[in-house]
Amino acid sequence: MEKKTPLSRIVTYQNLGFLAVILLCYLDELLKLPSLIFSGHPFAFMYRRSTLEMLLFLAIWLLVSKSTRRLLERVRHLEGFLRVCAWCRRIDCKGEWMRLEDFMQQGFDTPTTHGICPQCLEKQNEAIQRAKRARQSEGAAG
Repeated sequence: MEKKTPLSRIVTYQNLGFLAVILLCYLDELLKLPSLIFSGHPFAFMYRRSTLEMLLFLAIWLLVSKSTRRLLERVRHLEGFLRVCAWCRRIDCKGEWMRLEDFMQQGFDTPTTHGICPQCLEKQNEAIQRAKRARQSEGAAG
């Protein structure tokens, strides 16, 4: 049995609200509530008017429902991101913060090792060369 999430409850409440509005509009016209409340003069049931109102509500309902579903899909997508600590690079896995290596081994059953990508290697080599030149220029000046 699928567990209802708070996001699916939003769609349920939205649909129930639209159904209630449509039902109230239809009952209002069917029971002639305005004539019962404001006067003793009954008037004829106008099927065209109530049908037009219901079609208008259905069109709005479909537009709102489509927009709500798109927004909820976006929220679910954003909630699915993997959170990584910006300082220590630990991963948030089901409320527990663990090292990246542990996460990879647990989630993918893949052993990990460390390496350096070509871009970072080039940056590090440039930094080493700058440090050597700076040290040499300090030694020559001193």
